[in-house]
This record gives sequence, C-alpha cells and structure tokens, in this order.
Amino acid sequence: MCGIIGIVGHSEVNQALYDGLTVLQHRGQDAAGIMTCDDDGKFFLRKDNGLVKDVFHTRHMIRLKGKMGIGHIRYPTAGCSTSAESQPFYVNSPFGIALAHNGNLTNTKVLKDELFQTDRRHLNTDSDSEVLLNVLAHELQNSSKLTPLPEDIFKAVAQVHRRCKGAYAAVAMISGVGVMAFRDPYGIRPAVIGKRETAQGTEYVVASESVAVDILDYELVRDIEPGECVFIDTKGNFYSQQCADNPIKSPCIFEYVYFARPDSMMDGISVHKSRMRMGTKLAHKIKREFPDHDIDVVIPIPDTSRSAALQLSYDLGVVYREGFIKNRYIGRTFIMPGQTMRKKSVRQKLNAIDLEFRGKNVLLVDDSIVRGTTSQQIVQMARDAGANKVYLASAAPPVRFPNVYGIDMPSANEFVAHDRSVEEISKELGVDWLVYQDLPDLVSAINKKSDVERFDTSCFDGEYITGDIDANYLYYIDAMRNDLSKQTSDKSNAVIELHNN
Repeated sequence: MCGIIGIVGHSEVNQALYDGLTVLQHRGQDAAGIMTCDDDGKFFLRKDNGLVKDVFHTRHMIRLKGKMGIGHIRYPTAGCSTSAESQPFYVNSPFGIALAHNGNLTNTKVLKDELFQTDRRHLNTDSDSEVLLNVLAHELQNSSKLTPLPEDIFKAVAQVHRRCKGAYAAVAMISGVGVMAFRDPYGIRPAVIGKRETAQGTEYVVASESVAVDILDYELVRDIEPGECVFIDTKGNFYSQQCADNPIKSPCIFEYVYFARPDSMMDGISVHKSRMRMGTKLAHKIKREFPDHDIDVVIPIPDTSRSAALQLSYDLGVVYREGFIKNRYIGRTFIMPGQTMRKKSVRQKLNAIDLEFRGKNVLLVDDSIVRGTTSQQIVQMARDAGANKVYLASAAPPVRFPNVYGIDMPSANEFVAHDRSVEEISKELGVDWLVYQDLPDLVSAINKKSDVERFDTSCFDGEYITGDIDANYLYYIDAMRNDLSKQTSDKSNAVIELHNN
C-alpha cells in the first residue's frame, strides 16, 4: 500500500507536499519521495528509504523548488525494497515525466516484454510503477506536439487503461506543463481532488485520502472517478475526462477496514461511519450466536478498531475501556516486511493496563486478522494481565485469499485462516471464543448510501474483479512477495549495499 499526492499552486509547494505525506504516513513507512518542478521546467528530487520526517531535512526542502510537485510514500509489495525503488520515478522522454503510483499491476511481465520489444524502453528496477510510467511515456510520445494538450494527455491515459491491468491510482507531472492524476477503470485504489482559492488564483491538490486535503486547508471537491483522468496545467486550469471504456466503481474494501484513516472520505463514504456500522453488525451477530454472553468489558486493539469497538460496546450494552497503551513511535506491524520484524514490533508497540483485564471476561476487538501473529501475542498479553476469559471479535471476515492489488497479503499459506475453520483459528490464536464479521454485513456496513457498484472483496472470497487472475499468477506473486522471499531479498540487498559502501 502506498500514498500519493500532487499539487499545482501559485507559490512554493514543497512544504505542503511534505505535510500531506506526513498525514498519509499510515499508508507506508518504507520510503518517501518528493519531486518538484520550477518555472523553467527543471525537476528537483529527494527520495530515500525511511519515514517522511527522516527522509526530508531542511537542506533537502530548500532544494525542492517550484510551484508544482508530486509526492509518494511506500511500503514494498511486488519487487524488492531498496531505495532505488522509492518514488517518484522519472523519464526524460518525452517532455520529462515523473510519476508516483499506488497499487499493483497484474500484467507487469507482459508489459515489460512489450516495453523492451516494441516500445524500445529500458527499465532500471523491478517496480511495476516504473512500468506504468514508461507505458504512459510511450503513449504520450505519440503526440506530435512539443507541448501536450489536455486531449493528448487523455488519449494517452485511455491507451494506458487498455494496456495496463490491475490496480493503479497514479499522479504524474510533466515538465513545464502540469500535473495529471488517474485511477484504473475499477477504481480499486483511492484518489481525491481538493481546491482552494487564493489571491493569485485557484490551487489544486490530488491525494490518496481526503485527510491530506483537509490538513492543507483545501476544500474537498470529489473523488477521481474510476477510469477518469484529471489534468491541472501550470496556470491552474482544471480539465477532466473519462478515459476508460467500461468503468465499474469497485474500490478495495480493505481500505475501509484497515488502511485508511478514520477521518477520511473515499468514494463518498466516511471511513469512521463505516467502521461504526461494522461494530453494530458485529454486535448483532454476537447477540445471535452468544445470546447469554458473559462479556464484562470491550477493549479495542488500537488504533483502527476503535470506531467499531466503541459502537459494538454501545449496541451490546457492555462497558468500553481502553486496555492497551500504544507506543506512537512504532510503525504499523501489518505493513512491516518479514514475520520476525512483526513479532518483535508487537511487544514494542502495545502494553496492557492490568486493572482493565484482571479477573474480567474481555472481548478484544480488532479490525481484521491476517497472519494472526499479532493477535496471538495480544491475546497472551491479555491473559498475562489477569483476564479471566479472552474473546476476540474481528470487524472483517476471515482473510483466506491473496491480495493482488497492492496490499501485502501475497501468500495464502501465511494466513491464520488458511485451511482452518473458525474453531481451529480460535484454538490457534489461544482465545476462548472467536467471532468474525460476515461478508454481506461488512459490505452493507460500508456501502450504505454510496454509488459504489461493488467492492473488491477478493481477500475474503477469492473473486478477483479484474478477471485476469489465475493459479499461475498467484504462484508467481507468492514467490515474489512471501516472507521467505523477502528475507532472502533483504539479505541480498544488504550484501549489495555493504559492497557499495
């Protein structure tokens, strides 16, 4: 999962890009990058592995000159995790184009062959984002103009949609021309538009989530529609066009379950309200399946489960308590590469407040359960703190299938729910009782009043909405992205970096 941002303003945008990336940090902690463009069309780039606050220092910010720019934060999915793969990426032909991408292309191998054999383009990394950039650059090169017009940009994106499969929300910058942003025809990954009026004219921002629009003091205009491309030129003129033949709004449901900040709006849906309704649905299921429950207290596993847990406790008529204190300086364990690092981070991240557990029957609430490693340790923390019984509720259904659209869920064998019944999962996690959200209830909780036609729920039901996923592809992506391959890749990268140093 990644976060993207792009701004076209009438004054320097470096600080705004930095601030926007900071509030999108939850979407990735592996690398960060900003590229700006000055009035002469010159690009300025700073990117590296690490958090936003660690990648950008005063000396870097001073060099990021210009009134338009794009930014990116990343955690690794497909490919390796070296700093060479941090974004934005850049090509000098045609025009000079930089791009940042959130998602995952599912036909990367085919596109790589096409780019070499037909388009005569060289790729320098294993990143599918570099592939997307070069496909876009090739299609823009078909324009005969020295400066592409909006119709040239829209025509190029239409060809990108025809060639590229999978999930992509992208923001790109053309030297001296402007910033463009587009989503795949299914709208799997989010992107929103904001604007504000200044004395010099209208300024625009595009970002993964509306929270970035809010904190920069822009007005949220709307979402970028699936298949749509928007373009803002250097003068602040805004253009948009639908570039896909048959767009179907099908956002990733896991955005609402876990990834997005609760104060974001995406595709017209409030993340916070969605999670509250997840809690209500879950409370109804507990009443059905455990009508004579002996739950004394509902405790959320911070942070993303709080909205659901609070509403669940209200609907269940059981007291809500904060039982875990979170270390704010430890990243999100779900998006950390490698099982060993995840295990180590859980104990560093959370600590139990004994008096909230001692002698009580506790219902822990989490947004989802993926590998189960974190859940096992948290359950043990609750028991060590003196809980009499430990129950666990998941606001999402069991994760049983790999995600291929940009979330780090590559291998079914790593899921605690893989080939296990709920009773077997309960035993594996060490809880006295386990309850999962039903998928229809999850969809209903999120899609109450929106125009979303369907959600991508593939990690729960194995139905891949792009229609191009088969067993061979799942085997391929598993081999690239499972924990064992990451550990091997990390060792190889360490050797390379040691040699280079």
